Amino acid sequence: MNYFIDSNLMLVGMVTVLAVVSPGPDFAIIVRNGLRFGRKLGLATAAGIACGVIVHTTYILLGLGYVVATFSWVLEAIRYAGAAYLIWLGISSFLPSETTEELNGEGQCIASCSTVTAFRNGFMCNVLNPKTICFFMALFTQVVNPETPVSVQVGIGLFVSLTHLLWFSFVVFVLTAPGPLKLFNSCKKGIEKAVGVCMLGLGAKIAFDG
Repeated sequence: MNYFIDSNLMLVGMVTVLAVVSPGPDFAIIVRNGLRFGRKLGLATAAGIACGVIVHTTYILLGLGYVVATFSWVLEAIRYAGAAYLIWLGISSFLPSETTEELNGEGQCIASCSTVTAFRNGFMCNVLNPKTICFFMALFTQVVNPETPVSVQVGIGLFVSLTHLLWFSFVVFVLTAPGPLKLFNSCKKGIEKAVGVCMLGLGAKIAFDG
């Protein structure tokens, strides 16, 4: 059984890393918030994504993944909600935004609310992504069986969440480093709009993918 667990943990590690670094809605929201609001709120977005992963792993380990897989309308509802949320985020990329200096100048309350909003962006983007739901259901049905210890199951969930947090935090630090940030600032509006178009495209793709 130890060999079974070890080999499956290795599989989880490889598949997780490949899935996390692949561009998708999570990457798009990180780029959007990191460039638009700065490092602090970019990291808050990364934390939201990681917490979204915990939600997925929790309900699957509790057996609720079976409900999602059995009742197709549940996944359909999540699919349309996720598509609508991505489309809204894409549209908001074309709307005027407050700058970090304006937020800080207004006081701690507004800065805290902005952090919550950034966290919620990452959390909702991950939780409402139907492809993420399918990924976790496929992953856990392959590596978890009735004999897998609860500690191993929890460890897998924490590993996947931590991988998301570390990768997207790294992306935020790269985006907001002095050199790249100077380059991005010179064409920031164009990049924001390009990311917004990508989000609109992702939302439309999710909505119309049967």
